Amino acid sequence: MKEQLKIITTEDGSHSLYHEGLKETYHSFHGAFKESIHVFMLYGLDSWLMNNPKKKPIRIFEVGFGTGLNAWLTLVWAEQNQIPVLYHSIEPFPLSEEIYSQLNYGDIDDAIFHYKPYLQRLHKMEWNKGEVVSEYFNMKKEIATLEDVILYPSDVVFFDAFAPSKQPELWAKPLLSKVYDAMTPGGLFTTYCAQGQLKRDLKDLGFEVETLPGPPGKKEMTRGWKK
Repeated sequence: MKEQLKIITTEDGSHSLYHEGLKETYHSFHGAFKESIHVFMLYGLDSWLMNNPKKKPIRIFEVGFGTGLNAWLTLVWAEQNQIPVLYHSIEPFPLSEEIYSQLNYGDIDDAIFHYKPYLQRLHKMEWNKGEVVSEYFNMKKEIATLEDVILYPSDVVFFDAFAPSKQPELWAKPLLSKVYDAMTPGGLFTTYCAQGQLKRDLKDLGFEVETLPGPPGKKEMTRGWKK
């Protein structure tokens, strides 16, 4: 995997990775940092908190640990809001230290620069084992596929797999159903993807589906609430 990955700089100055085998980037060219903030923090965690101000801890499941950006931003969010988070992430192809040690997310925003060391810690922590990472952030990351992983109950799902055109099996209805079944009533599902088939499948499963403004460079994104 390592030789297929190339670090690129997106339009907001933050890094992403280009997978030469899939001919796909891990994040939007228009800004990896801004995309994660928009899709997973603003329309994910902020929205969840608004609807569930007293429900703690928040249990999050992420499809695609990747560069660790979503997990790291969630840790920052949890510490700033003083809300405990239990974070479960899967990644079948973990990055090498040669790659993740160069990622610049901790340098993008001066206001959260002091959280920078946690990004490396998230990558270096042991796989397939839970760990207390900070006062408000507990995490378990697994080397696993969505097909094989055993899911815990989740309040919020970050569905951040490669695009359906690149990995259609991950967006197929049977796997979406697996995720849906593990979510708690009222749970939130958020993704950058705005594909029509995805929205239809989510509705069929029982989600209340919303088409929302997308991050920079993308017109729309999708969010679903489990009824």
